[in-house]
Amino acid sequence: MNLRDLEYLVALQELKHFRKAAEKCFVSQPTLSGQIAKLEEELGLLLIERTSRKVIFTHAGDELAAKARNILLEVKGLKDMAKSFQAPMAGPLHVGLIPTVAPYLLPKIVPQIRAEFSDMELFLYEEQTQVLLQRLEEGELDCLLLAYLPEMERFGAIDLYDEPLVLAMPTKHKWHLEADIQLSALSGENVLMLEDGHCLRDQAMGYCFAAGAKEDTSFKATSLETLRHMVAADMGITLLPQLAIPDAPEQNGICYRHFRSPEPSRRISLLYRNNSVRRPCFNQLAELIKRSSALV
Repeated sequence: MNLRDLEYLVALQELKHFRKAAEKCFVSQPTLSGQIAKLEEELGLLLIERTSRKVIFTHAGDELAAKARNILLEVKGLKDMAKSFQAPMAGPLHVGLIPTVAPYLLPKIVPQIRAEFSDMELFLYEEQTQVLLQRLEEGELDCLLLAYLPEMERFGAIDLYDEPLVLAMPTKHKWHLEADIQLSALSGENVLMLEDGHCLRDQAMGYCFAAGAKEDTSFKATSLETLRHMVAADMGITLLPQLAIPDAPEQNGICYRHFRSPEPSRRISLLYRNNSVRRPCFNQLAELIKRSSALV
């Protein structure tokens, strides 16, 4: 038994498909299948029920795969610990970001990261919040950059900045001459929202519902840029995060206006596993982001 065998078992338990598991582990399907069979022989247990249609894990297989996942996580932690002693800001760093942060924050921070931490290999992954949290918990990612939610208390967190949410409306909207907007003015208005799965949707809806606004249920956007295009087409109004707002208050058929104090906002944080040994790296990365975001 070796660590690669455990990686094969975990990948197969996750994907329930020999070819996909082999591709994830960068080996051929016969190699993965053969090693799983050898592992079963060594353990004296049937781990998988093989059928022509699907892979079904036995109870023993599920239990051992869960244990294998923990072992691999501990091994990764051991390697990370050694790297953190050698050079905290060197080597690979796998960072996950939500779609409403990644396109707007990365251009600000990646050049600075490359300039200040030239020995770091940065790997970036854009996914919705729940997927990122699972990948962080399972050790696939080292840290996350996302909007903080109460359900994230089981992780360690470093607050980066509070990001205001800004009203985006067509240039011919009745409020286009206003310098700023009172949040309560949204009462009775229909507001365009992102589709389910985006944490910004829940945060924006919380503010809008508190103000008496309603969601425009005729359309749900897959991205902030889709929302922006819908507003430009005079299909409604929406809330966008500050980093997604251009410098000009009016551009491409859209007016952007801040809300009067207290502004609706979201807190962007760096999330990590509580037992991660890379905290020194996360601290330095957080300081760089705070300087580069220009929002603190």
